[in-house]
Amino acid sequence: MAEDSDLEKTEAPTGRRIEKARQDGQVARSRELSTFAVLMAGGAGLWMMGSMLSQSLINLIREGLTLDSHLAFHTELLLPRLHELAMATLISFLPLLGLLLLVALFSPLLMDGWLFSVKPLQPNFGKLDPIKGISRLFSTHSLMELAKAFGKALVVGGIGAWVVWSNRDAVLMLVSEPVYLAIPHLGSLVWGTFAAIMGGMLLIVAVDVPFQLWEHHKKLKMTKEEVRQEAKETEGDPQIKARVRSMQREMARRRMMSEIPTADVVVTNPTHYSVALKYSENKMRAPVVVAKGSHLLAAKIKEIAKENNVPILEAPPLARALHRHCELGDAIPEALYTAVAEVLAYVYQLRRYKTVGGAYPQEPAELPVPKELDPANAA
Repeated sequence: MAEDSDLEKTEAPTGRRIEKARQDGQVARSRELSTFAVLMAGGAGLWMMGSMLSQSLINLIREGLTLDSHLAFHTELLLPRLHELAMATLISFLPLLGLLLLVALFSPLLMDGWLFSVKPLQPNFGKLDPIKGISRLFSTHSLMELAKAFGKALVVGGIGAWVVWSNRDAVLMLVSEPVYLAIPHLGSLVWGTFAAIMGGMLLIVAVDVPFQLWEHHKKLKMTKEEVRQEAKETEGDPQIKARVRSMQREMARRRMMSEIPTADVVVTNPTHYSVALKYSENKMRAPVVVAKGSHLLAAKIKEIAKENNVPILEAPPLARALHRHCELGDAIPEALYTAVAEVLAYVYQLRRYKTVGGAYPQEPAELPVPKELDPANAA
């Protein structure tokens, strides 16, 4: 049962899956939205440019139907004349055609933005499989498209028939009206029918756009196994990542251990924590932590320090504070300057004793470590 659930597409698509689908040309698209936008643009263009287009057409018809005796006796000039009239007609309609072209190109931006991909144009011989073709004919998508086409025809045809039937008396009266009255009357009837049909188209768009978005999202859904596989591909295999982190920690530990012989002093708890400090007056603003560890690692730090004659000082509050509030390579906090200064002063006195002799320096006691920095007091 668990394996079956892992193979079911129940997971929402990831960002990577959505981006890959866009690269493959798979985006949500609504033909009804594009059709509605183009028809509305055409209606608006005719409304704004109607008088100009009608005047241009009247002039072209007048010129085309004017009898020219010169053309009547020189038939070789008829084709150039026809070409001239055709070009004039095209130029007259060019603004409207340009508007429709722009709307057709940019209407897809209303749903899923601009997309240019050549992958859908690449040959896919799998689509030539007749079995798959028949299965696509009876798929849910095909049935929904068929139902949508039937509904669109029913809505648009029904609205058109209703408008015509409602205005049947006005339509029949057109034949009895003078031309100068019949043409404006016909125009108002056409615009009324157009507005009613666009209202029906808007209803279809309101249903189709959410459906296309839902269907596109459904197609991109992923199984739990696909999500896990994608996580491995993008973030790496967890086992490999754990192995890499382990190797990085080991390399960092080795680098840390190699710094212990150069340290000035190792401050211990004495058994729980060890922190190695180093200070160079000319190179460092304050002493820095070159190594730190707890329990077994603390014991190893002390062992390496003894092998390399690095002084070891038991100062539990200071060791706890340094271990808690300092990372490798960090300078010590200002609140610990005084305590560490006493420790370094003891170390310098110890070095002098080993080289010159004299009285053995006394280990510092009761170092001034702020209580708020000591984890033992915080607990």
